[in-house]
Amino acid sequence: MTLIRKKNLESSEKHLVEMMQDLNFGRIIGLHIRAGRPSFNPPPKVVRKIKFGGENGQRPELKLRDFTLKAQTIALLENLSHLGDGITVTIEVKHGLPFGMSYEETIRA
Repeated sequence: MTLIRKKNLESSEKHLVEMMQDLNFGRIIGLHIRAGRPSFNPPPKVVRKIKFGGENGQRPELKLRDFTLKAQTIALLENLSHLGDGITVTIEVKHGLPFGMSYEETIRA
């Protein structure tokens, strides 16, 4: 697997990584994909999950300008790049990292 650093991401990809780090636990709902990249127009909604007695704040990595991306984040960005235009996704986030992704598609008969 190729190592990818935050500083090498496009601005919309950096914004998505930072959004997940800020969220820490929860879901990003209604993220639009344009040309295989996240688009924040219109902005997605965030459902924040609160863990009683657990970590609820931002991830410490949010304050870092650069770091090597984890495998889960690389996999998310690769999957988004294959979606093309007009798809809206929901991303489940755990510990500031993407845990899963879902989207609707029409199956042609």
